[in-house]
Amino acid sequence: QMKGEKAGKVVKVQGNSLKTWGFLDPRVERVSVKLETEGRPLNADVELWQGPDNTPVKMRVYIENGAKRPFNAVVETPRGPNTIAVRNIGQMEFPMDAQVLSVDGGAMAEGTDLRTIQGGALRTYPFDPLVDSVEIVLKTDGRPLNALIELLQGPNNKKKVIEIYTEDGMDRPFTAIIETPGSGNVIRVVNTSPVEFPLVASVQPYEVGKVGDYGEPVLGGDSDAAMATTISQW
Repeated sequence: QMKGEKAGKVVKVQGNSLKTWGFLDPRVERVSVKLETEGRPLNADVELWQGPDNTPVKMRVYIENGAKRPFNAVVETPRGPNTIAVRNIGQMEFPMDAQVLSVDGGAMAEGTDLRTIQGGALRTYPFDPLVDSVEIVLKTDGRPLNALIELLQGPNNKKKVIEIYTEDGMDRPFTAIIETPGSGNVIRVVNTSPVEFPLVASVQPYEVGKVGDYGEPVLGGDSDAAMATTISQW
């Protein structure tokens, strides 16, 4: 749970359905959005609505395993009222749990070791197996922010993909915590804007050495059923 976050109800969002959370009080300056499943894939659209026909923030999220790597982001909500809309774009048999909470106090995440990524360019960040989660902060100098974040584990094995649009990357930077269990994790950040729209990115370890599953072997070889058949023939 992030600092300053209030306890809130977990809402089940069935496949192909929409839920909204309205924040009428203008003092709510940022909210956290958490999405997870029981281990099945997660496909969702997350939007910030501010007034009629105004959507200053849009995100599309794909996660291979929504229990192992839940979605956890902070959306800036200056100048209320604001509404967070979460649409489960998965099939009926893939429900997800959503929790949208106001975050009290604190400041917008600044990030550290900020690196510029020019429009159309990408940057990759490999992480040690001891790193359990990573904090990502993306922002601009006030221009629109369009980016693609991918969590890879092995060559082109995409565990999590987040597409982001915010109309003003200074007023509404993107902040998220990405779980990175196991080894071989690489985060790739792509600036999908044209070349005249650079962004700055901070991608840093958030939790280190907590889970302790880095010593677990990766099992391979014959399946249990095949092994049982072989043994019974002896």
